[in-house]
Amino acid sequence: MFRQLTDHIFVSPQITVEDIAQAKALGVSVIVNNRPEGEPPDQTPGDAIEAAAQAAGMSYTAIPVSHSGFAHWQIEEMKKALDAAGDGKLLAYCRSGTRSTFLWALTRAQAGDDADALSDAAAKAGDDLSPVRMIMDKIGRAHV
Repeated sequence: MFRQLTDHIFVSPQITVEDIAQAKALGVSVIVNNRPEGEPPDQTPGDAIEAAAQAAGMSYTAIPVSHSGFAHWQIEEMKKALDAAGDGKLLAYCRSGTRSTFLWALTRAQAGDDADALSDAAAKAGDDLSPVRMIMDKIGRAHV
């Protein structure tokens, strides 16, 4: 269920409270919810995931990403979450894991990471960054 982008970053479709134990066993210390609340009425509420994560000793942050796209504040919040994970592991989730992968890639591109390497990592995890590649290239160039 969890797809590994790097040694420290995992993405996933919607998780449940029961999935927190698996994340903990993998060494995850930060959970990032990229799903707007109530996107479908039957999704596990963020506050339930947050409570389970905190009970397991993990931090939790919500950075909702709708289908309308990405905003600068979301990239900044994801950077904070990645920084908070430090050398630990982070699990980001949304409906399918794709928005989480896109947000990770945009955040790392803004930090100056190579877009081709990010695309390769995403492809190995089963995601295609082509929908955000032009944005990655643009914000990557702005970093230089």
